[in-house]
Amino acid sequence: VISKQYASAFFGTPLASLLAAMGVDTLLIAGLSTSGCVRASALDALQSGFAPFVVRDACGDRHPAPHEANLFDLQAKYAEVISESEAIDRLRACA
Repeated sequence: VISKQYASAFFGTPLASLLAAMGVDTLLIAGLSTSGCVRASALDALQSGFAPFVVRDACGDRHPAPHEANLFDLQAKYAEVISESEAIDRLRACA
C-alpha cells in the first residue's frame, strides 16, 4: 500500500522506483476518477518509462462525458485503453 497526496500515484511517492526494482515494465491502471487520478497516473507512468494500460471497465468518473473524453484522449496520446477481458487475458499470459 502506497499513500498519496496528489492525483498521480507516482508524484511524491516511491512507486516508480519500487516497480523498477521489481522489474515491472507494464501497468494495468484502474480507479477513480478517470479525469483525475487515472489520467495523472497513466501520464506519469509513461513519463517514468512504464507502458500504461488503462482498463476501461475498471475506471469511472462523476459523469460519463468526462470519463469517455479522457479515455479517448489517453488512448490517443498516453496509454492503451483496454477492456476488462483484455486485461485478464494479459494477466493470464504472464502467469
